[in-house]
Amino acid sequence: MAESAPKRDYSMFEADISGAVLNVHLLGRLMRWLKPYRWSLTVSSILVLITSTLQILMPIIISLVAIDHIIRGESDADTPDFGLIELNSWLADGSGLHPLIVACLMYGVIQIAWAFTGHAHRMTLIGAVINGLRDLRRDLFVHLETRPSSFYDRVAVGRVMTRVTNDVEALYELLRGLGTLIGEFVPFFVALTVMLAIDVQLTLMLLLALPILGLVTYYFRRLTRELFRKVRQTLSALNQNMQENLAGLQVVQLSDRQDYNLKRYTDINEENRDYELRSARVETLYGAFNDSLAHVAIGVILWYGASQVATLDMTLGEVVLFTQFIGMLFHPVVVLGEQTNILFRAMASGERIFQAIDWDEKIHEPEQPVALPRRLEGEVKFNDVYFAYDVGPPVLHGVTFTIQPGEKLAIVGPTGSGKSTLIRLLGRFYDFDDGQIYLDGVDLNHIHSRDLRRRVGVVLQDFHIFSGSIYDNIALGNPEITMERAIAAARTVNAHDFIASLPDGYETPLTERGQNLSQGQRQLLAFARVLAADPEILVLDEATANIDTETELLIQDALRRLTAGRTSILIAHRLQTIQEADRVLVLNHGRIEELGSHEELLAAGGLYATLHSLQFQDDSAFTEP
Repeated sequence: MAESAPKRDYSMFEADISGAVLNVHLLGRLMRWLKPYRWSLTVSSILVLITSTLQILMPIIISLVAIDHIIRGESDADTPDFGLIELNSWLADGSGLHPLIVACLMYGVIQIAWAFTGHAHRMTLIGAVINGLRDLRRDLFVHLETRPSSFYDRVAVGRVMTRVTNDVEALYELLRGLGTLIGEFVPFFVALTVMLAIDVQLTLMLLLALPILGLVTYYFRRLTRELFRKVRQTLSALNQNMQENLAGLQVVQLSDRQDYNLKRYTDINEENRDYELRSARVETLYGAFNDSLAHVAIGVILWYGASQVATLDMTLGEVVLFTQFIGMLFHPVVVLGEQTNILFRAMASGERIFQAIDWDEKIHEPEQPVALPRRLEGEVKFNDVYFAYDVGPPVLHGVTFTIQPGEKLAIVGPTGSGKSTLIRLLGRFYDFDDGQIYLDGVDLNHIHSRDLRRRVGVVLQDFHIFSGSIYDNIALGNPEITMERAIAAARTVNAHDFIASLPDGYETPLTERGQNLSQGQRQLLAFARVLAADPEILVLDEATANIDTETELLIQDALRRLTAGRTSILIAHRLQTIQEADRVLVLNHGRIEELGSHEELLAAGGLYATLHSLQFQDDSAFTEP
């Protein structure tokens, strides 16, 4: 018996996650996906240092070399020029060119080198980040794909999709921004050093603006934190609403629900727009304040610098250098403020992603699974099985019955009687609370679910079509199912003729959900898929319902061929299918009401006879009440 699953709080997938300002643990976990690309990140770091150094040299050439040394013929020996004045003189003497021309050439070479190293830095950084997040998205997909059905019973698919798409994209913006931010502070400290060497008093006056920037950034962070949370929440709700409506588009159109759905979507969309606009207004105001503060700082430089030039305490080039360096002094703080916005988005997104990755709900798997023989006999036994879903009353109450190898068992009963639940437990989509299910005498809890599902073929009424060709939908990526094997399976279940009549035969691409096939053709394709896999146990969960009369005979003949020599469980709506079963099991409120052949149950005059008289009066479909 599998251990009872702990009660889980699925509401956390619907709840908001605030996100810490800087979650170091979360960033550390992200490094796991970036580690394989650490050499690219190292090269990017070296390149950004080179780029930052070149960024410092260009304004020095303009101010100290060109203006002070060449044009005005003066220079301050105490002002660090990084050897550029001496280099200019040496190149001018060696080339015979005018020093101003040499300075222009030096500036152009450094500008080209700066552009090249900056581009190389960005490309190596972005390449490493994209590759790392590609791996993260793949691992997240694999993890979500292996969550049990009970998880998706409680969590909306739209919420899960948001984690794989939008939330991963937010992490891309974060990691790219953090890599860029490193390059912002190298010019900051170098410029600060040069400015202090030129004039300490003016530099300190300008530094007074940094606390103001810091306070505004802090206030801005508090103001935008809730806004960005609401933006993510409403965007997730939009995705969920869109997915639900497109998935049920036929029902929407048949019920003329378009206007109602449009109103719901519009309400959510407008709410998202309101939060996006509010956040945009705050960001715009913040940007305008930063620009204004920089302009005020330039005004202070010109006012103070003019007096210093007049008294010969500063050169004209040094004043120009201050105006060029002011951007390097303030820009890192501005960028840090911008990255704070991205940081809030990304921290919440990161928490949502790792919340999904850390969600460890899964089907109980045995530590040492039993190895199944090459071919099973096909005996299935339910022994005193009880089951209840995560919430709600019990669905099965002590169900016990045995299906002999090769036997066909039809299961009927009112809606909610537990028919489909039996099939889900047999496929180990859920752990059950009590009792045992045996396959050829082996407890299902001792068989790995992957091995079990290879032996149990299930055909559902809602047959799922994947993107790809007809052959792809028969083989489902199984390399053992060749084209010849797929064609043989299709011939057996009477699907070959309609497939061969299609323009590209087995290579015909199928539209979304197979809408270019009829219901009957999709059902025959489902039979071919199962037969090609050649399972020992066959389950048809209402698979013959809603079939058009044109393919009725083909379906019934395909069923006979498909079930021949296999243990078959038929949750059937059609009288002919039930009559051809060896026995009929009648479920009612999760308990076995009756079990016997069609004739025996009719003669007994019980629930089956009542259902038969109500539903089979015209020998047509068995529709559950």
